[in-house]
Amino acid sequence: MKIADIYQSRQGEGLLTGAESVFVRSSGCNLRCWFCDTPYTSWSPEGEDLSVEEILISVDGMDCRHVVITGGEPMLYAELVPLAEGLHGMGRHITIETAGTLYLPVFCDLMSISPKLSNSTPPAARDRRWRHRHEHARHAPQVVRRLMNDYEYQLKFVIDAPEDCDEVLRYLDEFSEVDRSRVMLMPQGTSCDELAERGAWLEPNCLAHGFVFCPRQQIEWFGLARRT
Repeated sequence: MKIADIYQSRQGEGLLTGAESVFVRSSGCNLRCWFCDTPYTSWSPEGEDLSVEEILISVDGMDCRHVVITGGEPMLYAELVPLAEGLHGMGRHITIETAGTLYLPVFCDLMSISPKLSNSTPPAARDRRWRHRHEHARHAPQVVRRLMNDYEYQLKFVIDAPEDCDEVLRYLDEFSEVDRSRVMLMPQGTSCDELAERGAWLEPNCLAHGFVFCPRQQIEWFGLARRT
């Protein structure tokens, strides 16, 4: 499994915001969001190939109950199945962060699904081939529905402009079963100023529709820094 980083920090997003966590960040992704804040796991993937045993040993050396398996896209790797089983055997609480385009039968306490809206598609001027591939793969409602049915979940949407909120409403029309208290709208941005500017209009929108406003606390705590 290609791993970019294994480190301990605090969860900055979602239902477990503030929880001290070990992050296992896989490298490699089947999408290419233009705003990806970890391009070293997508546009220019870095890392080393580690066995499941090596990853488990590294995590075991950190005294932390919560483990977040993120990426990139960890569902690309079949090794995710034995890795999650191993972490469960160690008594760890497991969050898996995924874009919801791929499915694996993994053990997971919280499935953090981040479906990609049309705002994520890269411009053709950047990479025409990846624009086509991304747009074709980013929306997989059958996968999202299966993940929601099989796991405790949260849905996180990255919002860049007010019209993206309308797209979320149209997206959720496909999922009558969704629990809106588990739907989180997160401002796009990699600086406190950007997040505050978008948050000023996004937070009221969340309140109006019964969604959860999801600020990116790790940016406020650490800035845009790797291994945070």
